Amino acid sequence: MISDILVPFAAVGLAELGDKTQLTVLCLASKTRRHFELLLGIILAFVIADGSAIILGNLITTHIPIHYIKIASGAIFILFGIVTLMSKKQEEAVCDLKKPFASGFLLIFVSEIGDKTQIAAGLFATKFKPVMVFIGVISALTILSVMAIYLGKLIALKLNRKVVSNIAGVVFILVGVFCLF
Repeated sequence: MISDILVPFAAVGLAELGDKTQLTVLCLASKTRRHFELLLGIILAFVIADGSAIILGNLITTHIPIHYIKIASGAIFILFGIVTLMSKKQEEAVCDLKKPFASGFLLIFVSEIGDKTQIAAGLFATKFKPVMVFIGVISALTILSVMAIYLGKLIALKLNRKVVSNIAGVVFILVGVFCLF
């Protein structure tokens, strides 16, 4: 039961560090002093985008045999890991902030749709209990968003995004191998 929370928490948390979504949060945070409003908009975007992926992932398990889902999930996680490890580009964030809640919600929602962490959240729901996956994923995304809002500039200057990206890639590959076996 605890792994149903911790595995998605760790994998999504590592994958999201330095991601375009977190860079967008950092950018938005630098444009406002109303950080709590911004955080609420960001969390709502994550809840809707990742929550819908988790629901979809759980529904898939009722219509497709679990053996096929495990193979597909494992392959997709391994693919994400390889793509993450091979990625040489540095992601950039562009933002224009007028209202913190609305800007945070819209930019993060758009950034998260189709993002590897959203897809990973849906895949985790095929393997673990969906409510626990939701708690793990949203907890990781919320913690990272708070860090980006309040400590983002300091963290961005101190952390090497490529190292964090490589760690996330390895975690995705390990989760993929775990899904296959």
